[in-house]
Amino acid sequence: MELAQKVGGSVLKTLAYVGSLTTLGGRAAYYTFIGPFQGKPIRWQRTVAQAMEAGVRALPILSLITFFIGLILALQSAYELKRFGAMNYVASAVAISMTRELGPLITAIVVIGRSGSALAAEIAKLKVTEEIDALETMAINPIHFLVTPKFIAMILMLPCLTIWANTMGIMGGSLFGVWQADFTWAGYVSASLDALFLRDVITGLLKSVMFGMTITAVGCQEGLTTGGGAEEVGHSTTRAVVVSIFMVVLVDLVFTTLFFFLGGK
Repeated sequence: MELAQKVGGSVLKTLAYVGSLTTLGGRAAYYTFIGPFQGKPIRWQRTVAQAMEAGVRALPILSLITFFIGLILALQSAYELKRFGAMNYVASAVAISMTRELGPLITAIVVIGRSGSALAAEIAKLKVTEEIDALETMAINPIHFLVTPKFIAMILMLPCLTIWANTMGIMGGSLFGVWQADFTWAGYVSASLDALFLRDVITGLLKSVMFGMTITAVGCQEGLTTGGGAEEVGHSTTRAVVVSIFMVVLVDLVFTTLFFFLGGK
């Protein structure tokens, strides 16, 4: 009986948390798409600054990681394909793996580590110092003022970063292709493009948009629910990273399953 109560309590807490994330995301979407037409303008200056931080400044580390991921994929693929005399399929394996799955997922994890944690820490600090209460006292909605610029920046930057990650992954695979699989640079790129369908790219970009929304919702939710005391800022940041990674993987599973049953290649 006690075990059942614990399991039931955990399920209820999880559902309540998911509900709070959905509510927060819905309110941010309202201020993004409807609010500007009702006299609630978007803070574009802050949005651009957030996009620079989450997107442009993430390019060096993202490029390095995805380049090596592409090289590792090529090495692992060649290990099996070589047994069947099918080394010419290395380019296809790397391109499809990056665009459908690893490009969006690795991008999301890098952004969580760089920006998702920063979102939680920034808002948690404002919560602890009672600056969010001050905003509400001045009749300024914290969701509109703090969350919406981050929401817009994330849903714009994640697809852009994903495209870049896909490109760098393919370039990483081409290093092995030219070195060991008798490809030319032009031949490798051509084989990669021939292996891809528009559906592969679109599914990856749709995932990245959902990842951006998830990362923003989790980071901001953890910040807004921070308890009192400086210690809670660190705890909220840690929870934001852990929960964001879990939620991103869960969203990835849901969308991959959905695309599979809809006839995705």
